[in-house]
Amino acid sequence: MIERREYRGSLKEDCREKELKTVLNQAEERAEGLVQTGSLLSVSLYRFRKMCFLYCEAEGDPPQPESIFPMLIPFLELWPEEAGKLCWAPMYPVYYHCIPKEPESWMGGRKGKERIGRIAFLKEEKLTSYVYWHKALVEEGLFCGDQYQFISLHENVLFSYYEEPKTMANIRGIKEPSAVIEQWKKQNPKGHFYREKTGGENFYVMKRLLSAGKEGPDDL
Repeated sequence: MIERREYRGSLKEDCREKELKTVLNQAEERAEGLVQTGSLLSVSLYRFRKMCFLYCEAEGDPPQPESIFPMLIPFLELWPEEAGKLCWAPMYPVYYHCIPKEPESWMGGRKGKERIGRIAFLKEEKLTSYVYWHKALVEEGLFCGDQYQFISLHENVLFSYYEEPKTMANIRGIKEPSAVIEQWKKQNPKGHFYREKTGGENFYVMKRLLSAGKEGPDDL
């Protein structure tokens, strides 16, 4: 079984950009090495202001982010989590269009795709509504979207990962209209977001700091 994880980090206020750039080069080499050895299938890191977002996938549980990028630890604030103070706060999956199973089918047709990360800010009073309707879409399993899309939540912040060109899929693998998406459209979706924080959009495309991954079954 392929497992996917998303994490949120925060750069320290006194982070020196020149030093960070050098360390990111080391981090990308580290990511490529983990992909080559099979520890990861894919890993990408994105940035929005001082916030960083990590997407990773692997056969079985992916390595912990601190072990993926130990060189980034000095640049990151610590989150007070239940397990202690962590550099990377686990995010909680709320939306996706596919549940990956066999590596060969998951990786098929992936070559040449661009790995994209977006951020969104939910209004606090709309957070539970967003989660409710998107979990309902997942449970129904009929609405189609990118096979690789994966949206997770931490506090009121959403991190959306997807790939282009899109490979369209839904969880149930059948073509039937989604009743839930029609109900979601009636909930004023735009009104759930602090759109002024993201240039007037629900989701804002972030800067990609690094990315590495296998691109097809031949790479497995």
